[in-house]
Amino acid sequence: MSTHVTVSHGSDFFGVDTLPVRQLRDFGQHVRSVLPENDHPPLTRLLDDAGETEHTLDSDQAALLAVLLRRAAAHRRLKKPYRELAARLGIAAATAAADTQPWTWTTTTEGAR
Repeated sequence: MSTHVTVSHGSDFFGVDTLPVRQLRDFGQHVRSVLPENDHPPLTRLLDDAGETEHTLDSDQAALLAVLLRRAAAHRRLKKPYRELAARLGIAAATAAADTQPWTWTTTTEGAR
């Protein structure tokens, strides 16, 4: 079994997205090349730490990350699979921020949904 992260406020029937840790960490490396060096640290810290610890981000943090994720998704140099991942995570972060609820990242060893 591989390790995954279940992200709240996601797009499936249960309101979560379950993503492989490796995909999230790889995405973190690509984000560094498309966002300015001063802007990416809040996002890349979260992505680099995926699968290591669980995260609960307040709605203000989720709003900031939603903006960064949407900027990454819109960048023409970001490869399509990562643009889609950025858009999906950006929507989840924005939803958590709009609902003024914490955005949670929970580590699991279950497969992707």
